[in-house]
Amino acid sequence: MNAPAPAPARDPERWIIPTVMAATTSIVIGAIWDISWHMTVGRDTLFTAPHVLEQLGAAVAGLVCGAYVLWLTFRAPAEARAHTVRFWGFHGPLGAWVIIWGAIAMIVSVPFDNWWHGAYGLDVEILSPPHTVLMLGVLGIQVGTLLFTLAAKNRAQQVRATGGSGAFTYTTGVLLMMVALAPYEKIAYPNAWHSSLFYTVTAMIFPFLLLGVARAARAKWPATAAACVYMGIMLLTMWILQLIPAEPKLAPIYNRVTRMVPLAFPLVLVAPALVIDIMERARTRLRNDWIHAAFAGAAFVAVMFVVHWTFAYFMLSPAARNFVFAADQWPYMYEMREWRHQFWFPVGDGTTSTILPLMTTLGIATLIATVSARIGLAWGNFTQRVMR
Repeated sequence: MNAPAPAPARDPERWIIPTVMAATTSIVIGAIWDISWHMTVGRDTLFTAPHVLEQLGAAVAGLVCGAYVLWLTFRAPAEARAHTVRFWGFHGPLGAWVIIWGAIAMIVSVPFDNWWHGAYGLDVEILSPPHTVLMLGVLGIQVGTLLFTLAAKNRAQQVRATGGSGAFTYTTGVLLMMVALAPYEKIAYPNAWHSSLFYTVTAMIFPFLLLGVARAARAKWPATAAACVYMGIMLLTMWILQLIPAEPKLAPIYNRVTRMVPLAFPLVLVAPALVIDIMERARTRLRNDWIHAAFAGAAFVAVMFVVHWTFAYFMLSPAARNFVFAADQWPYMYEMREWRHQFWFPVGDGTTSTILPLMTTLGIATLIATVSARIGLAWGNFTQRVMR
């Protein structure tokens, strides 16, 4: 009597992707918590709760992807290795390799950051050298997760008309949040929403991601959904952090705080994202991607200007100084003076003498947004072919 044939090995990708997505979310939440910790408590021990959350997420993502690479190399059937990239004799998805690199960079940044603080004291900006290494590692894990979900989505759509876009869209929203943290001091506070730097920086980084997901994800309103992920996580962390008692541990203390200082109210990216989705759904009328990018870039800048220029007045008013909008909450090392309720480096105040500088700023931002949007469309076109 013949022995039964062994059952085919089941590809663990179906549970690895959700695990990696959860790990990347914990990393970004840990980064938000860590920034709040520095603004509230100051430099604390190496093993603070946000640091542990970040490194735990990195370790989980790196170990899971490492185990998947080993399984694909030594245990998986040959057909499972068909959609992998070979590196140093090992087989793994491209996304898994990028995640492993990012996890290593994040873990290496921990002793580097500890030494930096011991040698040079407190960071005055988010992008110190060790934090730069950390953020590059986080970015690697985010991009790796994006590539991982992309490949799964595209392979699923080879056999089905739709499928797999939800994970890709969510991952883009988390990446959107991580990218927004890098220039946090320059664009996050509503005091900066009347400055030329705000419109040029946002035009540089956001159209790329929003147009990319709008083009790549075969789903309804993907850019809007990604923007909602960004705003939703930022709002939830902002509201939760305000409930946690905390106080500064380092001098000088110019602003006495008794609870965690939250990050500023998120940018209202859902507004330009909605317009981008509408334009992408009607893109058959704009077959040339450069023309499409020009319209999308102009629309992005116009919507960002209308929404944030007007919303900034509310955010600097007493009406926004409450739990919901969390306005006028500042780190303990800031002296509480009139600058809190003023616009920083405003490009215009509505008078005739400032109309030309304002139009020049918006024109430059539109050109930047057009290039960013075109790169995003190219990225979106490319990602539809990612299978490994």
